[in-house]
Amino acid sequence: MKAVITVTGRDVVGIIAKVSAACAEHHANIIDISQSVLSEYFAMIMVVEIDQIAIDFTQFVDKMEQLGRDNGLVIHTMHEDVFNVMHHI
Repeated sequence: MKAVITVTGRDVVGIIAKVSAACAEHHANIIDISQSVLSEYFAMIMVVEIDQIAIDFTQFVDKMEQLGRDNGLVIHTMHEDVFNVMHHI
């Protein structure tokens, strides 16, 4: 199973490192990542495998949201099933 993580906020040093470290801490394997800086704004989309996460998925979502709040970012984590249904025509 996979999840899509989006990260937005003002660009500062270390955003990718912090989000990647949180994923690694909970055994979410990053399989794809795209990031961009537009003026002073940072945007990133990650696809992670969640088959081996060490906590419940809802707890993982909460941890990622808290990481965002702690760092002035908005971090959304969505299960691939929800993401696919939302983007299906």
